Amino acid sequence: MPNAALRMPQDEGVLLVHGEDRPGLVRAISSALAESGANIVSLDQHTDDPSGGHFFQRTVFHVDDFTAVRPALEGALEARLGKGLGLTWRLADRSAPKRVAILASTSDHCLLDLLWRQRRGEIPMTVPMVIANHSTMADDVRGFGIPFFHVPSRGADKSAAEDEIVRLLAGNVDLVVLARYMQILSADFLQRVGVPVINIHHSFLPAFIGAGPYRKAKERGVKLIGATAHYVTEDLDEGPIIEQDVVRVSHVDTAADLQRRGADVERAVLARAVTWHCQDRVMRNGRETVVF
Repeated sequence: MPNAALRMPQDEGVLLVHGEDRPGLVRAISSALAESGANIVSLDQHTDDPSGGHFFQRTVFHVDDFTAVRPALEGALEARLGKGLGLTWRLADRSAPKRVAILASTSDHCLLDLLWRQRRGEIPMTVPMVIANHSTMADDVRGFGIPFFHVPSRGADKSAAEDEIVRLLAGNVDLVVLARYMQILSADFLQRVGVPVINIHHSFLPAFIGAGPYRKAKERGVKLIGATAHYVTEDLDEGPIIEQDVVRVSHVDTAADLQRRGADVERAVLARAVTWHCQDRVMRNGRETVVF
């Protein structure tokens, strides 16, 4: 179902650059774009140490007929930035929304929130499919006009389920979002899927892992609950963090209160993380991220 609310910028690109910091990088990047006829719309840059640290820059620019000139622009950028300065760079087309597959289990709050925001045009993405290991949310998802695939995952051996998910995703997505998908993904799956994977985790990592996190939080008398959105790596819940948030709670809140308020935070944190990724605002730097 086409999304009439989604209006993507035309003839605009995003250039992400990182590498070893040194004088003149901003000028070199700006010159490379200007010589290709591009007009800079916005520019953000960061260095973690001005004396030989890491340099990061996100530049949004406009150039007439971006699709046609893109090959020549990429050649110029590689000559100037890649080969010339040893920088790593990536170019994205702002007119093309990211294709995002969502994996879920039985909790619907994060999944339905993302679908609602996408339908309203709040996140620059399309959702080609939702995959779940339970079928309980099939009607809700299909109500958004989005294909729903039920891929059960039972027992210790998850390889058959992972094979089927990889088959469904292959060549169809730019990002996978785990909207409370309660399955641990293998390193082999992450390698084969070939695109970034974002997860939402209740609380601050690694507190209250496993089942019943809000009951455990209540038992410990916590005064803050929160959520963390991060990229998925082979190390469980230890991937680079994109976004976090908290809400204050007190002794009067029950475990059910904590769970309800925690769900609100999870929705907001995951939505921001997915939005920023789809806007090409997130750059990974080892175990951390730079978010412009």
